[in-house]
Amino acid sequence: MQPQRQWAVLTVLSIILLLWEEAAAIEVPPDPKIQQDCKLKQPPTIVKQSAKEYIVDPRDNIIIECEAKGNPVPTFSWRRNGKFFNAEKDPRVSMRKRSGTLEISFRSGGKPEDYEGEYQCFAMNDFGIAISNKILLRVSKSPLWPKEVLEPLMVSEGSPLVLVCNPPPGLPPPTTFWMNSAMMPIIQDKRVSMGLNGDLYFSNVLASDANTDYSCNARFLFTHTIQQKNPFTLKVLTIRNIPETTPTFLSPSGTSSSKMALRGEELLLECIAAGVPTPGIKWFKKGGDLPEKKVKFESFNKTLRIVSVSEEDSGEYVCMASNKIGSIRHTVSVQIKAAPYWLQKPTNLVLAPNENGQLVCLASGNPKPSIQWLINGEPIESSLPNLSRKVVDDAIIFNSVQIGSSAVYQCNASNEHGYLLANAFVSVLDMAPRLLGPRNQLIKVIEQSRAMLDCPFFGSPVPEVRWFKNGLGIAPDNVKYRLHNNGTLEIKHARSEDHGTYTFVANNILGQAEEQIRLEVKEPTRIVRAPEHLSVNRGNTAHFDCKIKHDPTLPIIVTWLKNDKPLHFGWMSKFKKDENSLSIPNVNSDDEGTYMCMVKTELDQDFASARLTVLESSSKPSAFTDRPDPPEDLELSDPAARSVRLTWVPGNDNNSPVRQFLVQYEENRWRPGEWQNLSSYTGDQNSVNLLLSPFVNYQFRVIAINSVGPSRPSGPSSRYQTSGAPPDVIPQGLKGWGTKKTNMEITWQPLLDTQRNGPELRYVVSWRRKDSQEEWNNISTTSSKHVVSDTETYVPYEIKIHAVNDFGRGPESSMVIGYSGEDRPSAAPAELRVTKADSTKVNLHWVSVDPTSIHGEFKEYRLYYWREASLVKGLRINKEKKTKVFSSDVSQNTGVLTELIPYSKYKMYMVVANNKFEGPHSNIVEFQTKEGVPGVPKFFRIVQRNTDTIHLEWDKPLEPNGILIGYTLQYRTVNGTEVGSPQVVSFFPNVTEYTIRLPDRFTRYKFYLSARTQVGSGESYTEESPHFANEGKKLLIDSTDALVFVTPPPSPPTSVPSTTLSTSTTTTTAPTSAATPTTAPTTAPTTATTTITVSTTTLPTPPFTTKRVDMNILAPNIKIWNLTVDANSDYANVSWKHNFPADSSEFVLEFTLDSNESMKSVLFINQPPIKLAGLIAGAKYRLRVYSHEQPSVSSEYVTFETSGAYSKDHVDIATQGWFIGLMCAIALLVLILLIVGFIKRSRGGKYPVRDKKDLPMDPVDQKDQDGSFDYHSDEDNKPLQGSQTSLEGNVKESDDSLVDYGEGGNGQFNEDGSFIGQYTVKKDKEETEGNESSEATSPVNAVYSLA
Repeated sequence: MQPQRQWAVLTVLSIILLLWEEAAAIEVPPDPKIQQDCKLKQPPTIVKQSAKEYIVDPRDNIIIECEAKGNPVPTFSWRRNGKFFNAEKDPRVSMRKRSGTLEISFRSGGKPEDYEGEYQCFAMNDFGIAISNKILLRVSKSPLWPKEVLEPLMVSEGSPLVLVCNPPPGLPPPTTFWMNSAMMPIIQDKRVSMGLNGDLYFSNVLASDANTDYSCNARFLFTHTIQQKNPFTLKVLTIRNIPETTPTFLSPSGTSSSKMALRGEELLLECIAAGVPTPGIKWFKKGGDLPEKKVKFESFNKTLRIVSVSEEDSGEYVCMASNKIGSIRHTVSVQIKAAPYWLQKPTNLVLAPNENGQLVCLASGNPKPSIQWLINGEPIESSLPNLSRKVVDDAIIFNSVQIGSSAVYQCNASNEHGYLLANAFVSVLDMAPRLLGPRNQLIKVIEQSRAMLDCPFFGSPVPEVRWFKNGLGIAPDNVKYRLHNNGTLEIKHARSEDHGTYTFVANNILGQAEEQIRLEVKEPTRIVRAPEHLSVNRGNTAHFDCKIKHDPTLPIIVTWLKNDKPLHFGWMSKFKKDENSLSIPNVNSDDEGTYMCMVKTELDQDFASARLTVLESSSKPSAFTDRPDPPEDLELSDPAARSVRLTWVPGNDNNSPVRQFLVQYEENRWRPGEWQNLSSYTGDQNSVNLLLSPFVNYQFRVIAINSVGPSRPSGPSSRYQTSGAPPDVIPQGLKGWGTKKTNMEITWQPLLDTQRNGPELRYVVSWRRKDSQEEWNNISTTSSKHVVSDTETYVPYEIKIHAVNDFGRGPESSMVIGYSGEDRPSAAPAELRVTKADSTKVNLHWVSVDPTSIHGEFKEYRLYYWREASLVKGLRINKEKKTKVFSSDVSQNTGVLTELIPYSKYKMYMVVANNKFEGPHSNIVEFQTKEGVPGVPKFFRIVQRNTDTIHLEWDKPLEPNGILIGYTLQYRTVNGTEVGSPQVVSFFPNVTEYTIRLPDRFTRYKFYLSARTQVGSGESYTEESPHFANEGKKLLIDSTDALVFVTPPPSPPTSVPSTTLSTSTTTTTAPTSAATPTTAPTTAPTTATTTITVSTTTLPTPPFTTKRVDMNILAPNIKIWNLTVDANSDYANVSWKHNFPADSSEFVLEFTLDSNESMKSVLFINQPPIKLAGLIAGAKYRLRVYSHEQPSVSSEYVTFETSGAYSKDHVDIATQGWFIGLMCAIALLVLILLIVGFIKRSRGGKYPVRDKKDLPMDPVDQKDQDGSFDYHSDEDNKPLQGSQTSLEGNVKESDDSLVDYGEGGNGQFNEDGSFIGQYTVKKDKEETEGNESSEATSPVNAVYSLA
């Protein structure tokens, strides 16, 4: 009963761990405002320590590192070999300030060996003690080779030989290598090689082996010394006929051995065999393949190296040594053990008072490690009891922690191969929310890109986070908004409407903090007209366009590059650019290349490129240019396994230089007689090295291409056969999917013919059930698919493939996961129901299905719904069945069905679907949508019975969306750009016509008609009454004198002239084309109507959506087209074409300033072209022209931009400060001279006149006497007209300069006669300077210095 009780206790504790409701661990951010907060107390944390195995150089001081952080700052102490180590009493030992790092100095004497031992650091403050690993300190040793006298070795030719190295044991162990007494390395090969133990093995001795001696060298890394053993001398007894022998193993001995390695380390297996001829070595693994990605074969296949071994590398490895006489095998049983490694390392835990939490310490190893918990460096069993703490196996559970219970806990996981130690503190903390980021951030993003609104914070307990935009709360839905765990709000695809101010609020029981972030969404930067490839004759000008569209609030930087190097623009540069283009005048062959336009803003960039080809000018007329003649004299040379050199003689280029040579090939094995492209080369090459595929019998031909076209192909070359090889390409497109519920079809893309590399190509496909660890199933096939039968439904399989031919196997593909076939789902979504039914949408709820019942991959929940009936009696409807899918995941159980028709009865049901089948449908649900606003009236027409009245007719909407309660008619007078006060008339639902009396025959109205239900008014039908006097309209008059406006046929009217009425008003809205109105009957009887006008206050334009139907009663052949604008700085010449009569052609030019949307209209009676004056320089406008008499006849809008008063690159010399100052100085000087001359002349005095030599003008950029500089632009360097240019100025032709390089500090080799000493490596580094020049550093030679 006792064991059963123990198992019951463990079960209960496990359930407690699984069901434990703990607070989310609080992570203290590494922010100085938090870390330096005096209120934030933290136990110590070890942040740096020395390695567990710490080997030091005896010539250096010893430094044992131990760094920790905490608040208060931790103090440190050390233990050595388990006892307290008093560093203050040892004069050689010091501890760094505010650190636990020990420094042991030997300047005043002492031996490093005296300080060897096991050290452990303790960091402590008021809230706990953290401990380091146990650091085993050892001093590096490089002992001398024992003295010995080696006699010459006598060995018979053909016999095996082992030269034993046996280096002296060092710390760390030395690396060994073999050399002769002349310090030359021993050449190793398949016959002679060094073993893992350092011994030199001869599989068989040859007479030539006696030509040298053999010395083993040991290199000690820490002390930088090499020690050399006395050399072996061989004497080989030659034999006339060396007998051939069966292989025998020199290492290891016997037929089997065992090896143990630790997880993560390297596994080295060795097999060295003797025999004549020299045996070859092959490796196998019993029951499986060698792990190809981790295996390396070294020392001529004698050593098998497996990096980073794991448990699956355990097993039996077989090495086989064979020659033509026989073969032997040796089996190595490999066992993989493991030192402890972390599965879940305990982490620091910050809790608020009365919160719960747990520390978990999970480690694995082989054998399984034991877990020991410590608190503040002492076993937890010996600590004082704590009711809020309970140790359960690998976890410590905390319940309702209180202030003062902070401590540092250690988890020690150990087994016979090592140990792991981790510190994790538990800190009980209470703090109101604090914001850590910058205040009032401004974040700019590009439209449709991701926006991350980051507002770092901290608090304990963990604050609750909320976001608001413009005062309204944001509900993250993982579709548009996503709230990250750290409080960051992610907007997945920012749009212009996301622009605004966002408020972040964090609060807990101790307080609240909030911050505002402004988000600006910018338009993307795009090149809308990219440069195009150009071919320009030498001496002409090349012009590349680069028109850019960008957000006007983001400054742009436009850079032009040639062949990926930036172009430089200046007054001496031949390249000229403006805002939207690059010009290259007088092009020559040096200008050829690829030009790229790159535009950047602070947020994004775009680029486009094009190639410039410079054509040589020809004295012959272009009619004489032709395709080039075919190349001749094809020759093959430099044959190699996978390449050959092809050389040809180019033909005549026929006055158009050859740009490109195309090399084609034909092979006679897979696709004989078919020429295929191999590679292309520039026109200046005629000898190329062709890269080929194995096992192909090639012949080649060449085609020359110039600007006219390709030449005829050359004659074929001689054939060249490449040798075969194993496949080197992995079959692509490997996948597995079931076509039936009981199979899986594995398919892949077959290799190309040139990828076969040899005969008898086949594919080896392997598969097994995922996570089953069962043996692989293999099949070899020549097709591109394989069907696995008798599978279970929708089971995952691991699949891999490789190709094989007669020369060997190719590389293996990565493992992919495939699935067997799907079956029909067996369950239906249950309890489908509707909540919150609206007029156009409803909320859906259902019980999701069990994933195992889908029998395949979940694709979607599929809802079928249809409109069963309208709740409006007598209304015919369409009962078409529609679908709506919900495809987030199988656990989804809610959704929203939208786009429903109001006031209708619906039915629906739901199914679950995988990739192939639908499951059974759920219960059928009926629901009704609520009443909504009605649709637009079925029609709305204007009937002009005479010149005094307008008669309106309409019909009820096709979709009433409820019970109609009437109609609302709103109308107002329209006179050009002026509109009158709105008049509103309401009608009962059975009224469908209305007559309005006109105050005069020239009055026009715009009408808005909408139907009404109890919910409100629906969409409006808009009409505008015709202008009776001047609209080009064909009128039909019957016996009742009723005039009905109808749309004329396409041909223009010929019998009814149009009347022209001139007005001085202009319109401010572009005419909108709309559908043609329904033609009213022309024989309507005359009826008397009563007009009821309801006077109302002036209302704004109706805010509802209108369905615009333009009467367009003009003759269809009247139009305005081909509007062009020639813009200058403050005016523009505007012209257009029209087909109005010459005596009836008054036009209005309407232009809008783009910067502030201000609009102006100008009436012109003159015929185009027209000069439009009074524009703003450097501004952008939108312009259209429309008829003054018939405003609905309008041109398309045209956008243009006036030029600046001055170009951007032009500098007006008259506005420069230096020029004005100079002119003033000259004027003042002349005035003074005139005054002096006048005074002397008036006094009758004489003054001497001296001849002065012309002095050279000082360069304008020299320093003046007062110490100032005259800064000027490039434009100022140009001499004024009539002035002399200094001939003594030096022009700097290039920034390039020659830099001399020198080498110094050559390594020297010092030798004192012994073979024991130090070797040093000197490396001279040279820094290269200069513009675009560099020089490689000199070679570095490793030199042995033998002391």
